[in-house]
Amino acid sequence: MKKKYSVIVPVLSLFMMSVGYCQQSPVINVGNVTAVKIEDQKVSITITNANAEVTVYTPSVIRVRMDRKVLVPDFSYAVVGKPIAVKANIKQTDTEIDIITDSLKAVIQKQPFSIAYYTPDGQVINEDDKGLSTSWVNESVTDYKTLQPDEHFIGLGEKTGNLDRTGSGYTNWNSDVYGYSITQDPLYSSIPFYIGIHHGLSYGIFLDNTYQTDFNFGASTNRFSSFGARGGEMNYYFIYHKHLADIITSYTYLTGRMPLPPMWSLGYQQNRYSYYPEAEVMRIAHTLREKHIPADGITLDIHYMDKYQLFTWNKNRFPDPAGMNAELNKLGFKTTVIVDPGIKIAPGAPAYESGLKNDVYIKYPDGQPYVGAVWPGWCNFNDFTSQKGRDWWHSQVKFFAESGVSGIWNDMNEIATWGSKMPDNVLFDYDGHQTSHLQAHNIYGMQMARSSYEGALMQFKERPFILTRSGFAGLQRYTAIWTGDNRAEEDHMLQGVRLMNSLGLSGVSFTGMDIGGFTGNPTTSLYARWMELGAFIPYYRNHTAFNSKAAEPWTFGEDVLDITRNYISLRYQLLPYIYSGFYESTQNGLPVMRSLAIDYTFDPKVLWADYQNQFEFGNGIMVAPFESTKEYGKIYFPEGIWYDLYNGLQEAGKQEKIVPLSLNKLPVYVKGGSIIPMQSLVQSTAEQPVDTLFVHVYKGTTANHFVYYEDDGKSFAYQKGDFYKRLITFNPANHTIIFNAAEGSYKTHFKHIKLILHGFDQANTIQTGNDQLKLQSGSFQFLGAAAGGDPQGSAYPTESCAVKWVTIDNSAITIQINYK
Repeated sequence: MKKKYSVIVPVLSLFMMSVGYCQQSPVINVGNVTAVKIEDQKVSITITNANAEVTVYTPSVIRVRMDRKVLVPDFSYAVVGKPIAVKANIKQTDTEIDIITDSLKAVIQKQPFSIAYYTPDGQVINEDDKGLSTSWVNESVTDYKTLQPDEHFIGLGEKTGNLDRTGSGYTNWNSDVYGYSITQDPLYSSIPFYIGIHHGLSYGIFLDNTYQTDFNFGASTNRFSSFGARGGEMNYYFIYHKHLADIITSYTYLTGRMPLPPMWSLGYQQNRYSYYPEAEVMRIAHTLREKHIPADGITLDIHYMDKYQLFTWNKNRFPDPAGMNAELNKLGFKTTVIVDPGIKIAPGAPAYESGLKNDVYIKYPDGQPYVGAVWPGWCNFNDFTSQKGRDWWHSQVKFFAESGVSGIWNDMNEIATWGSKMPDNVLFDYDGHQTSHLQAHNIYGMQMARSSYEGALMQFKERPFILTRSGFAGLQRYTAIWTGDNRAEEDHMLQGVRLMNSLGLSGVSFTGMDIGGFTGNPTTSLYARWMELGAFIPYYRNHTAFNSKAAEPWTFGEDVLDITRNYISLRYQLLPYIYSGFYESTQNGLPVMRSLAIDYTFDPKVLWADYQNQFEFGNGIMVAPFESTKEYGKIYFPEGIWYDLYNGLQEAGKQEKIVPLSLNKLPVYVKGGSIIPMQSLVQSTAEQPVDTLFVHVYKGTTANHFVYYEDDGKSFAYQKGDFYKRLITFNPANHTIIFNAAEGSYKTHFKHIKLILHGFDQANTIQTGNDQLKLQSGSFQFLGAAAGGDPQGSAYPTESCAVKWVTIDNSAITIQINYK
């Protein structure tokens, strides 16, 4: 018996260990569906190891929520769009649940739970890996998607690397990354939204979770792509449209769209770390005017403060801030000042004492305020995730309004502190859903920018400009963003282009980078190329660090001054086109600076590394940036006809071409069929251009339209209908250009239109009703000339385009183009 017993005991032990192991598996799979409840547009599902809700948000958007706990009413800082009434056909069988709209079909398998998404005609758009589906490891939750053959991924906001994310993995954890490398991850902001492309289909997935999130696009695996969070729910939105642009529009329906910025913020901004004292600020302003460099903004970094304390001015350096800003306004400049979230612990200091009194600082669980060191020394930090904290910040913004400041630049808001290691147990209000630093970290910077925006709306008399370094999905509702402390290096310039293109794919239109590089010193050629490129970047700011050489346009010699002045001047002439592009962003979420993938999604070459830096500026201009050291560059021309901006020479689409490069000319092309409105040159947006609007129309093979938009550029009157908006259409089939009647009550500044035709070599007259007008032959210069064609004395040889033109009154009109 003893011998027999000794055999049984080990076997029984192994069995019990095996049972224990199964019960305590480190990976908890979601399991099988055990109960289903269908209500209108929502399906509530009980699963072996989780609870889920699948909701039809719009005909093209389906939301999936899943948690091991009971699902409770949720809260989101990112999503502001509400579900709309949708005719959805929801039915179930023993094995599956089908959700069908007119745009999309979702099939939920029950054994085990998994979701697949199909087009109405049955093509697979995206599907869970049925063996992995959704699972938990401790508090982390991950959804695994089958990696489709030849699938590509773009977006995810401010991420380094290639435009095509395939084969890479990324983490979202907002970080202070001074002088970051071009492969570093994570950076300053988190936008957990990406777009997948395969087999002529594209879709978007937005993971609405503010914990650290991780994305794998086939990195070290050929089986799946995945996305997950280190805490909280699996909470994602699946978006499908036939056109990628519509995916961005639906995403920004969810997360909101930008407000119209003040016109001055679209002009050139001069900055460095730092301009002080007041005499230096005024010297910079006067030099810009004396050298005829158009500009609208000067930015002040931390040295304007008294010992870096927030809501103070250094009285020795800036004895009369309001007076200085009034003088700058007379010169056509607006002032933007930097703010950090840290409030110096300084007994007696107004801001510090006010924060204590109003109990706005983030705290440890024992009630003691969190203390971290940053520029002023030891600081407390406002809780921007509480209404109380935001209200307090709103009241403090009055300090800037009284000083005549027009813009607020939110920095160090990741939160960045020396050491960059905030303890996990710091508590945040999270708008009544108290949580730890782990969930609040990624949202903090966006909520600071929100507070600055809301405070400025209350305290400023005109539209404010808000800039942030850190943010989260939905940041576009409040702020512009720039790509942080980059380097004065060739690859950083091009990496910045990709960062901004990716931000544009992720719903953020108002983006910028430090032109010339923040750390280090650019070569003369790099500076020139970067300043040229800046003319086609939404936020055009020159910025360099404290210990670097001066980087104003005149500091690199007369030749570079001439180049930069030409391109800044071109930027100002293009303002009607640019401002209309920003208006479009407020309406449909499409960015001003656009990856070619938006319009040419299924052309594989736009994702190639050779061409990934090319982008569209608005819907008509294509920019092809290269390192300043290159003598030749390879450009890809997508489908259509393309015109060299400077000389009007045409290039056929669907071709790759090697072109010579020169330091004084950035490769820029205009798409056939495009409509480009321009104005005469001004030195700032405070100056009125002449009363003729120059409308360039480029002959193409497909019909095109342009929504021209105008308002006063500074007030909120446009919200009550005081704007001027009209549709301009070019139809090559019947050779017509139509200027529709204007909408809105605003009276346009432009009394006349100079219609400038490119590629219409055989046209000789136009018919407008009963009037026939002869087209004039001439030339047009985009560089070294005002928009009317008057030379500015450029040191470089200037090219010009052969054009036909005619001047007409600015009214609703149909123009018939006649040929010889």
